[in-house]
Amino acid sequence: MLDEQLLRYSRQILLEQIDVEGQQRLLDSRVLIVGMGGLGSPAALYLAGAGVGELWLADDDRVDLTNLQRQIIHATADLHRPKTDSAAARLAALNPEVRIHQLDQRLLGEQLSEAVARVDLVLDCTDNFTTRQALNSTCVALRKPLVSGAAIRLQGQVSVFDPRDPASPCYQCLYGDGDDVALSCSEAGVVGPLVGVVGSLQALEALKLLAGFGEPLVGRLLLIDALSSRFRELRIRRDPGCGCCGAGQGDV
Repeated sequence: MLDEQLLRYSRQILLEQIDVEGQQRLLDSRVLIVGMGGLGSPAALYLAGAGVGELWLADDDRVDLTNLQRQIIHATADLHRPKTDSAAARLAALNPEVRIHQLDQRLLGEQLSEAVARVDLVLDCTDNFTTRQALNSTCVALRKPLVSGAAIRLQGQVSVFDPRDPASPCYQCLYGDGDDVALSCSEAGVVGPLVGVVGSLQALEALKLLAGFGEPLVGRLLLIDALSSRFRELRIRRDPGCGCCGAGQGDV
């Protein structure tokens, strides 16, 4: 590690839970962030700031005026620009050491598998059930940890699904394989700082997994009530009959 890197990341390195070894693990890590909106914005900024070596940004959308209330990685000057392009420029300005890769497309099928296979960890920062299920099944198949976040109206949630852990549930254990009936922010609304909290927690969980410290939210669902500023935690068990990670579905 260079002297300039030791200085840049010194406040993290001072923590005994991270130290130089943990920082080096971050520098050597590769993360896929799917969705560069309200959740992906703070998550990407904090991961780049922390020195995660390689970030893959996936989104097929362009910056819209309605995004700017909460998607803090984009600016007014970025209107109509591809979100991955806008985000990559902002992250490069924050930390030019981080290698940024742009995937200006909706990841499906083989493209999704290829993207997940390239990285050590995936952040689900999307806003629809179908994409979340596809990400979950791909991460289970390739044994990649998935940090999941969601926010709508004044409610948020965060969890970690880690198929490397035989006791870890997957996203489908929690939500089943029902239809995509969830409302989007464009239909139901959302308060900006809430997605900031959720995205920041996703970044924190990712850093814990990558650097190897703390207790990740595996088997736990953190619920955030922004209206009352309360946090609750629910325990989640792996479902032996899960159609994705259950017995007979290729788990080890």
